[in-house]
Amino acid sequence: MIANPVRGEAQLVLGGRALLVRPTFTALVAAEAELGPLFALCERAAAGQLTLAEMAALLWHCTPDAGPREAFGEALLAGGLAQATPALRVLLGQILAGQ
Repeated sequence: MIANPVRGEAQLVLGGRALLVRPTFTALVAAEAELGPLFALCERAAAGQLTLAEMAALLWHCTPDAGPREAFGEALLAGGLAQATPALRVLLGQILAGQ
């Protein structure tokens, strides 16, 4: 799938598979229910204090075709956090700026 930046989407490649990161209302509500207020999450990210668990959870909730969560987390770690950072940056920007 090709990400549509106008819709706030990003592409994340894990294990050679391109995944679409889409910050829908439903996905963000689910992430917030697990992680706490999203604005506080963005503040922690800006301060360099976002944990691996928070990053994986936020991306997993916003990636409809992510598959099982544990496998997603393992693929995220195997690919390296730097590879996921561009998609995370887009996602955090959308949380703060909206669409």
